[in-house]
Amino acid sequence: MPKSFLLSDELHAYITAHSTPFDELYDRLVAETAALGGIAQMQVAPEQSVFLTLVTRIAGARRALEVGTFTGLSALSIAAGLAPGGRLTCCDVSDEWTSIARRYWKEAGVDDRIDLRLGPALETLANLPDDPPIDLAFVDADKGGYVDYWEWIVPRTRPGGVILADNTLAGGSVIDESVSREMTVAIRRFNDHAAADRRVDLVLLPVSDGLTMAVRR
Repeated sequence: MPKSFLLSDELHAYITAHSTPFDELYDRLVAETAALGGIAQMQVAPEQSVFLTLVTRIAGARRALEVGTFTGLSALSIAAGLAPGGRLTCCDVSDEWTSIARRYWKEAGVDDRIDLRLGPALETLANLPDDPPIDLAFVDADKGGYVDYWEWIVPRTRPGGVILADNTLAGGSVIDESVSREMTVAIRRFNDHAAADRRVDLVLLPVSDGLTMAVRR
């Protein structure tokens, strides 16, 4: 099923059929995550997975950061695109969900490229070194924290570095002023904040549930 409210099942199937396909390991990770039930919606869509790998590769990323890891598909995708010697730091709070991630990272042979740190993300970020600068960051965590994560990441991203934030259309509710649920309000605040930031060039892409992509000036 597509995560995007913009796509029919048929269009989503067409998109995935005309993109680089998952290998069997990715399919198993998606299936195991789906078995968790409704919370599986936290996993990135297949087309996002491929997109993350390609953008990481295009950016030549050696230092990458992920805020919000869940069962590890996005991290697996970023790690697969890292330049030789590259390293991805992952921030998450759940040992249960990331234990699934660690199994698949190891099987894929990318576990030596991933540094998983458990705990509140802002506390983890505060303990990370400022150098070397970040080449690529992906944010897909608690929406109320997006602005704070952004403000930590942007000044530590190299010029030309890429910052991605997921779920920035919030199921289309961002344009419905009658919707006042906490997630939607937080995403509206983040979108306004990021769009006004002159330190980056930015586009909000209609990928899955909305994917904001920024490049540091």
